[in-house]
Amino acid sequence: MDVCVFGAGSLGSLVGGLLADDHDVHLVGREPHVGVVREEGLRLTGAFDRQVYPAASTTPPADPDLALVTVKSFDTPQAARALGAVSPGTAVSLQNGMGNEATLATRLDAPVLAGTCTYGARLSEPGVVECTGVGEVAVGPRTGGHSGPADRVGDVLAAGLATTVAGDMPRRLWGKLAVNAGINAVTALARVPNGAVVDGPASGVATDAAAETAQVAANVGFEIDEAVDRTREVAAATAENTASMHQDIRAGRPTEIDAINGYVVETADRPVPVNTTLTGLVRAWERGQGHR
Repeated sequence: MDVCVFGAGSLGSLVGGLLADDHDVHLVGREPHVGVVREEGLRLTGAFDRQVYPAASTTPPADPDLALVTVKSFDTPQAARALGAVSPGTAVSLQNGMGNEATLATRLDAPVLAGTCTYGARLSEPGVVECTGVGEVAVGPRTGGHSGPADRVGDVLAAGLATTVAGDMPRRLWGKLAVNAGINAVTALARVPNGAVVDGPASGVATDAAAETAQVAANVGFEIDEAVDRTREVAAATAENTASMHQDIRAGRPTEIDAINGYVVETADRPVPVNTTLTGLVRAWERGQGHR
C-alpha cells in the first residue's frame, strides 16, 4: 500500500520507518531531514536497530492510499490543504490535542479516522530517529464505532506497529488529552523530565490538570476515571523523556498549548483553574517569543 506520512519529524519518521519494510512509504517533512533520508535512507535506533529506505520529500505524493498525519496541531490546517490537493484514500490523525480530525475533514473527501500513538520518538539528527519507548497505535472512526476503512488501516499499521482497531476513539482521545494536559505544560514550564510529575512539587499540579480534564470529558459524555492514575503511570514509564511541549519551549518553537490545556479551558462549562493557569503561562511565553 502507498502510505504518505505527512509531518515526518520524530514520531512521523518512526511510524513511517516501521512500516517501510512492508509498504511503499513516503515521508513528507522538512529539510535537511528528508534530504538525508532520500539520499541515505532512514536509520532507526533505540528500541529498534534497522536501516530503511522510504521515499522522502517536502511535498506529498499524488493519490496515496493512506495519509498518516503527524504534524503539530497548529499545522493541521496547512496539512489539510496540502492533502486535499492530492486526494488520499483515507487519512488518520496521530497527533496530540483535540480537533485535528474535524479540521482535516473540512478539506478531505476521504474518510478521516482518529488515532492515538504512544510510541516515543526523538529525531537525533537528520536521517536518524530514536525510538525512546515502544507503545501502541489505536485507530478508529472519529465519532466512535467501527468501519471498513478503520479495519483496513488497522491491517496496514499492524505490519510494523502494535495496533488496536478501537470503537471508542472519542473516549481514547479524551484520555490521551488528560495525560498530555497533566504532563506537557507542567514539565515544559518547570524544565524537568516527565518523571518529575510522579511525585514532588510538580505532581499535584499535573494530577489536578488531569483531573480537571476528566471532569470536562465527563460533562461531554466520556468517563475517564483512570485519568489521574494513567497520568502517573505514563510519567513513570517515560521518566527520563522530555515531553514534546518541553522540547518545543527549549527550542524556542510554538507549542500545542491551544489544542491541549487550552482545549480543556475552551470546552469547560465551569472553572478549570489549573488548566487555565498553565494555558496562560505558556501563552505568555509564546507571546514573549513572538509566536502570538
